[in-house]
Amino acid sequence: MVFADKVISSEAIFTGLDNEPKPAALAIKGNKILAIGTKEELQSSVGPNTEQSDFGNQLIMPGFHDAHLHLMLGSLFTHASIDLSKVRSAEEASALVKQFADEKKEDEWIFGYGWDQTNWDVQEFPNRFHLDDAVSDRPTILFHAEGHYTWVNTKALDVAGITKETADPEYGAIEKDDGGEITGILIETATNLVSDIALAMPEEKQKELLEAFLVQATQLGVTSVNDLYASSFDRLKNWDMYKAFDETGKLTTRIHLYPALDGDIEQAKVMRETYTSEKLRFTGLKQFIDGVVTGHTAYMLDPYVDRPVTKGSPAFSEETMRDWVLTADKEGFQIRFHSIGDGAVRLGLDLFEEARQINGKRDSRHALEHIEVIHPMDIPRFKEIGVIPSIQPSHLALMPKESHTLRVQEEKAPYIYPCKTLHDAVEQIAFGTDYPITTLDPLKEIYHAVTRMDFTKKEVWNEKEQVTLADALKAYTRGAAYSSFRENELGTLEEGKLADLIVLDQNPFDVPVEKLQAIEVVLTIMDGDVVFNRSDLYVDV
Repeated sequence: MVFADKVISSEAIFTGLDNEPKPAALAIKGNKILAIGTKEELQSSVGPNTEQSDFGNQLIMPGFHDAHLHLMLGSLFTHASIDLSKVRSAEEASALVKQFADEKKEDEWIFGYGWDQTNWDVQEFPNRFHLDDAVSDRPTILFHAEGHYTWVNTKALDVAGITKETADPEYGAIEKDDGGEITGILIETATNLVSDIALAMPEEKQKELLEAFLVQATQLGVTSVNDLYASSFDRLKNWDMYKAFDETGKLTTRIHLYPALDGDIEQAKVMRETYTSEKLRFTGLKQFIDGVVTGHTAYMLDPYVDRPVTKGSPAFSEETMRDWVLTADKEGFQIRFHSIGDGAVRLGLDLFEEARQINGKRDSRHALEHIEVIHPMDIPRFKEIGVIPSIQPSHLALMPKESHTLRVQEEKAPYIYPCKTLHDAVEQIAFGTDYPITTLDPLKEIYHAVTRMDFTKKEVWNEKEQVTLADALKAYTRGAAYSSFRENELGTLEEGKLADLIVLDQNPFDVPVEKLQAIEVVLTIMDGDVVFNRSDLYVDV
């Protein structure tokens, strides 16, 4: 007789196979689920050393799998930067930066994130002189809420050697005022000129950030993540450090690696052969097709309403991207594209379709990320080509909806931040956060997917795009696992699968939707081990 190491039970277990939770018990042996059934059926799995726990009506479910985040950058923002998301002016931001800098006198660089001028009383970009008044002796870099522009002080420009004569990099801009002077706003790839220097941190600091992330993830029930390429921000990543954590048993969250799709296919092959464990795995490649709507860098099918001279443009030439996609697809790599504008979405689908036609049909599971605007003709193409929509539901509340509706044609409004439309069009959809663009907390994503509550927290936006709670939970578990080729191991609670599961302090199926964000994780089990236990809520029997 094989006895379980642990048996946990509840009146509410959501396996991910059905649309509602049911009373059940679950047995764990080693790092796998031994069995799942009624309490009576699992009594035979209970031996003299089996730990038993009953959680009443608290929900037991698969661990959350974040399909899209930027691990090290998120940890930097969360644990070593100042949050500017609540400020309403450049002056208010500068005051907080000064206070933060005074508290961090040993820090070589001052980091901040989350500012967004579209939320300010005066909706204009700030300038470096605001920051110079706050911090003049140390370089300061403040990342915009969407991560596609930065606000820096004069010291940061000096350290990077940026002057008014410095040429704009490809797909980037060093903003200048009417007099030709640099303002301190760096757009898209121009950010790299400063961030490449700022993010070149010693390994000890990198370890601290990775450790902090792992603690935070376990507390939020995040047992798996897809760590996607983030342009210059990848300077923070240290693959060898990740591997060392894995080999010494320190990874309490599974990490799926998605480095850059950049034409270096031989390096990609090396990574695919190097990172192959159950907890640290190379899974695919990622690249940007476009930017963001607020910066008019998202690639649109039509010119912007408020700036008709442009419809944005691809980050790379179509010829370059076609070569990268065809080569990588032929070698069996999965590809994920940042694609926000409807032009970027169409281009991504076109590239994947061409790859299928030339290289042959296979289970590629290519994915498009974000999909903030889409042409209705492209919706059925996801299923036809076998492309996964990877969505971050809380993005719709990141900033005022006018940041989109005033920039695109009125007829496109019903197709901004589609969720249910894409969910219903495909077999699997994946949810994530884009952390640190939004919080790592999965319940926030679930809340916005179910309610479609906008930036004001008072108005529902495109109500027809609401999804059910069950479908939202599945997208954040089963769908995300599928997007990483792990659906046979992760994403649902089934016999033989890896024991990654969590317990919530409430059953979300029993609470009003407005209370979803208040739900907390009381227990996180990853690979059969308890990696987080909110002991005051943990019931042992």
